[in-house]
Amino acid sequence: MSRRTGHRFAGAALAAGLLAAAGCAAQGAAPDAQGEARTLEFGVPQPPNSLDPIELHDGVQRYVWGSLFDTLLALDHEGELQPNAAESWSYSDDALTLTLDLRDDMSFSDGDPVTAHDVQGTLERTLENAGPQRGNLSAVESIDVPDDHTVVLNLSEPDDNLLVSLAQAAGVIGDPETLDAPETALDPVGSGPYTLNEERTQDGTVYVLDRRDDHWNADTYPFETVTIRPIQDRTAMFNSVLSGELDAGTVDPAQAEHAEAAGLTLTEVEGASLAMLVLADRDGTTTPALADVRVRQAVNMAIDRAAVVESLHHGLGTPTAQIFHPLTAGHAAELDETYPYDLEHARALMADAGYEDGFSMSMPGNIMSTHFQATLVQAFDDIGIELTWDPVPPQTSTQSTDWPAYWNIGGATTPSRVVAQFYAEDGSNNPFGTSDPKLRELLDAVAEETDPERADDLYRQINEFGVEQAWFSPVLWITTIWATAEDVEYVGSAVSPMDLRVFDTAE
Repeated sequence: MSRRTGHRFAGAALAAGLLAAAGCAAQGAAPDAQGEARTLEFGVPQPPNSLDPIELHDGVQRYVWGSLFDTLLALDHEGELQPNAAESWSYSDDALTLTLDLRDDMSFSDGDPVTAHDVQGTLERTLENAGPQRGNLSAVESIDVPDDHTVVLNLSEPDDNLLVSLAQAAGVIGDPETLDAPETALDPVGSGPYTLNEERTQDGTVYVLDRRDDHWNADTYPFETVTIRPIQDRTAMFNSVLSGELDAGTVDPAQAEHAEAAGLTLTEVEGASLAMLVLADRDGTTTPALADVRVRQAVNMAIDRAAVVESLHHGLGTPTAQIFHPLTAGHAAELDETYPYDLEHARALMADAGYEDGFSMSMPGNIMSTHFQATLVQAFDDIGIELTWDPVPPQTSTQSTDWPAYWNIGGATTPSRVVAQFYAEDGSNNPFGTSDPKLRELLDAVAEETDPERADDLYRQINEFGVEQAWFSPVLWITTIWATAEDVEYVGSAVSPMDLRVFDTAE
């Protein structure tokens, strides 16, 4: 079995000077030597909930929307920031003004040129409407457009998360003249390297993408047509790859040997995603028990992480008690020993908190949680908590106040600055907006810190706070196994964004 592990992350620090104005290096390959059109068909576990920029989520949904929209910046396979739609950028000395210089050869899928006013309109719309990306732009106070290819973001405070956000869903560029049209949610006018084939696409079932040969970065994408099929059932995904219906798809460890025997190439990506419980109702708004840190700590001790890795993932994964990726400076190995599997101690914590007789709660159940639901029900039951699951469609956002906690499997988020924002009052994994004076002080300090070493120390302190206060109950870093056909290669890493640049034509 071939093995590809995550590269060392060399985080892009908050820059005060102008960054190199080089185009993003191509990570794909040209069509084959015979000039025949190359196609790619692969499976993902869930469809995008919407293609409207204010509704976008990072993660596996990016495979679709990342093909239709360009982002201002990009993250490469080592997690480093690179130019993209913005070919250079610079901060003012006080880190309160970010200037982005755009490429001059961009166009939308309808042929109109992409200008700084389009960037301004897209960002302002995200800021003005409730959605999963608004919090990632919360420091943006106003946006100026000195000319057609310059965008200036004026910030209310330094934001060390902003550059990475502009390489993710918050940084997409749409056509403001069409974004409010109903069809944008299903077939937007995009700035990206592909367009949606409306005739062959069925929302929620199959997305067919046609490459734009007029796109400024078309050479990076070797596949003329890409078909993405959301397949929730793991066995169905495996059978589709095995039969040749799909060129690529993820497989379970139990299926790996069979896939390799069938001639498929297997690529392991260690630490590619994090499986965790988000104990979101930390103020006890809907479930008073979760306001007590001892209850949250008891939940952490009730989960046998090592057993989950062995029994549910056949040993392909790493138990964890922290959400900072091992490749980041914010990670502290000793924190993984904070919550050993200890039911006796967990029950004692429940009793000390006044919940010796337990309580009941519900969580949303979807494709991400199905594999783990029975294990979690047993773990909760072992300490007196009656857990029930409310079935929800895969497109439903579980990061809401409808449930006190939820199960989440997210792609590896390696920049420490991004992980730290999970704790922010408007952070993506803080739907109840929980705040804490000590945490607020740390977040404010790291946002203003330009020295990398001092920033790394602050990230470790934020990590320590989160683990001690048990805002989350992380379980494992998942090793993802991609199975690919002989003419397709998976070239991504644990820190690669989930977009089409993780696929290449095989040599």
